[in-house]
Amino acid sequence: MPPFDVPEGDPFGPHNLPYGVFSPSDSPERRVGVRLGDRVLDAGAVARQLGSPDADLLARPTLNPLLAAGPEAWSRVRGALTTWVTDPAHGAVVEPHLHPLAEVGLHLPFEVADYVDFYASENHARNVGRIFRPNAIDSLTLNWKHLPIGYHGRAGTIVVSGTDVVRPSGQRKGPDDPEPVFGPSVRLDIEAEVGFVVGTPSAQGTSVPLTDFREHVFGLCLLNDWSARDIQAWEYVPLGPFLGKSFATSVSAWITPLAALEHARVAPPERTHPLLPYLDDSGTGPGGYDLRISVAINGQVVSEPPFSTMYWTAAQQLAHLTVNGASLRTGDLYASGTVSGPAENQRGSLLELTWNGRDPLELPDGKRAFLEDGDAVTLTAWAPGAEGARVGLGEVSGRIVGS
Repeated sequence: MPPFDVPEGDPFGPHNLPYGVFSPSDSPERRVGVRLGDRVLDAGAVARQLGSPDADLLARPTLNPLLAAGPEAWSRVRGALTTWVTDPAHGAVVEPHLHPLAEVGLHLPFEVADYVDFYASENHARNVGRIFRPNAIDSLTLNWKHLPIGYHGRAGTIVVSGTDVVRPSGQRKGPDDPEPVFGPSVRLDIEAEVGFVVGTPSAQGTSVPLTDFREHVFGLCLLNDWSARDIQAWEYVPLGPFLGKSFATSVSAWITPLAALEHARVAPPERTHPLLPYLDDSGTGPGGYDLRISVAINGQVVSEPPFSTMYWTAAQQLAHLTVNGASLRTGDLYASGTVSGPAENQRGSLLELTWNGRDPLELPDGKRAFLEDGDAVTLTAWAPGAEGARVGLGEVSGRIVGS
């Protein structure tokens, strides 16, 4: 057994190989790393030592050069990495460049260009509609099944997993308040989401068709769209989310390449409305992903949202994002929106889990309607791989601290 093997069944085996950026314990230098079991491979160092033609893409402090290199380079680099960590002939080179995961620092893996957040779960959208529009004939808005609804967020406040989240302050107005008041949010929430990372850019004035999704999107990560519901409720009419969302968005430290998720592709839910041609994916193959997400608060699992139930796919979201000619840039990040399934224990936000605070969660350390200072939220996920293997998607975690 070569020294860099991982136990059978490890979700971070050679079938996965997610990318991140790390710094070793003895140096502040940031390096591109690839996770292998409970260790991190210094990909750039191995590439240089083995004379790889792609060494320059990997010997960087960020993933952006690799992202920008495009699909052929992504495939070539992944093939080389797979060989390096599975062929015993490379053991003498690989072993010295494996670092224990517990001993490295993990950083935001790429420089975020733009950030867009969507609203693609029908279960989530219907729950929100029932909460805030209980007397409406239809809990969905008229446009919801005709286009992927989204908004542009703040790229500069995206942080890596493990970063504390400061409770935001802002204006809020409760139903019994005669005037708005200012102060820390008292209805701080989570949103369990999946983020998609753009590699290859596109020219302004052009659009990206559904069939070109894999030409532009490198991979995905877990994402927590922290949400101050009280600030959001007061500000979002008529334009949409602003300060209630922009204070922090957490992403996992590992970007799983789409190539590792081929066996997790599934058909999205059945469409109940005809789609315009640019969104019609009926002949493009399965566009959804079977990702199994778990949400834990202070170590207690409170929800397990299934990503396979998402009505709008990542390819449709990308097509809609660019249909007006908006350009893509390397490092663009767009998020799925809250992932919620049909069951109560599959809801991806506290807004839904507690039905806007009416039914607080019973946790070992007390009830929760919304997050309290000191609460730690962790999202984890896995996807099915070949021959029963699991593909680990890492985790995204954050702890709430007082403002």
